[in-house]
Amino acid sequence: MENRIKTLFDRKKKDILSVYFCAGYPEVDNTADVIRVLEKNGVDMIEIGIPFSDPMADGPVIQDASTQALRNGMSLRKLFARLEGIRDGVQIPLLLMGYLNPVMQYGFESFCKSCRDCGIDGCIIPDLPFDDYLNDFKPVAEKYDLKVIMLITPETSDERIRFIDEHTDGFIYMVSSASTTGAQQSFDEQKQAYFRRINAMSLRNPRMVGFGISNRETFRAACDHASGAIIGSKFVTLLGEHRSPETAVKKLREALGI
Repeated sequence: MENRIKTLFDRKKKDILSVYFCAGYPEVDNTADVIRVLEKNGVDMIEIGIPFSDPMADGPVIQDASTQALRNGMSLRKLFARLEGIRDGVQIPLLLMGYLNPVMQYGFESFCKSCRDCGIDGCIIPDLPFDDYLNDFKPVAEKYDLKVIMLITPETSDERIRFIDEHTDGFIYMVSSASTTGAQQSFDEQKQAYFRRINAMSLRNPRMVGFGISNRETFRAACDHASGAIIGSKFVTLLGEHRSPETAVKKLREALGI
């Protein structure tokens, strides 16, 4: 069966909306509900955050959500249990996003197998060094058809970007700036120049822009320069404020002008 990430990018070339939320936040048992509500409201792809005590790439909003999820008792093992049966009715690509420590404690092959068993299509591990991925992780991930998505930043060299493009598939996660996650009002000329530089490289993989997308302006800028946008902090904030996934996603769509 073809990987759902590939199917999505083959079918839809522009304006892809991917939403991140942290499993176990604000409630420990709402993971499956959030996924179903996001799909029902037109989200194209979902990143499910694995809570971790030291999420170094994340800003205060996702850090706080992660801390609360851990207090609620969420763990990777519990997350896989909550995801059992999620494919009954959910068609869109699902990815897990988390740091290397909990994944290694679980065991990488066990992690890949659990992903396959509950219908997870890919994973994003921001602190996984690319060379380690190539040597130790890629063969295992490919055995279970799990796409390992790599991040690039404005500081990543063209040579490195081409190397990543050559050795991964699914999509490339373009981090909008070399800082932590969090909402921004607009992308300055420096960020726009970075988007144009990557665009001009004509990479093999499609690209998604993440970090700092929270309103119509930043969403449009991301979609103009890539296949779409990844929203994290904005949705997590709305979910925390309203406690209702339905209300949170409706407010998000309003904020993005879609």
